[in-house]
Amino acid sequence: MTSDHVPKFKIDIRKENFDINLEMKYLTDVNLKVGAVVSFVGKVRDLSKNSKLKFMEIEHYPEMSEKVLRDLCKKATLRWELQGISLIHRIGKLYPGENIVLLVIASVHREEAFDASLFLMDFLKSEAPFWKKETTITGSIWVEENQVDKQKLLRWQ
Repeated sequence: MTSDHVPKFKIDIRKENFDINLEMKYLTDVNLKVGAVVSFVGKVRDLSKNSKLKFMEIEHYPEMSEKVLRDLCKKATLRWELQGISLIHRIGKLYPGENIVLLVIASVHREEAFDASLFLMDFLKSEAPFWKKETTITGSIWVEENQVDKQKLLRWQ
């Protein structure tokens, strides 16, 4: 990465939904070096086996989660020459089909944008301090850590 470039960052943890077009515009307006924009939208899905998901509640510790997200974005910019990152994670009560997370990466080249997106999502799924509780027709349960997600971190060592 060139020493004179400081990528644009936006970290936002909120209850409200997001507009992907606004986030892309935020990263690409007036930056003519952007040659690639990769976006990822995570949605609430119903993976319950016998119980229909009614909703999911996502909680966090604000000071900790914001710091972790910012640190992850900084690590990505040290690995790849990125022009900007917009990372939005929703909290509160969310229903099946609703958006949970938006990640938009802007870079000069597509490979860097794709790699940085995978890197950030792998660490977000495993390292970010968000707690999820699913409520189904049979009751509520806290979502446990996914070992498959933890294993994916190994590719970034």
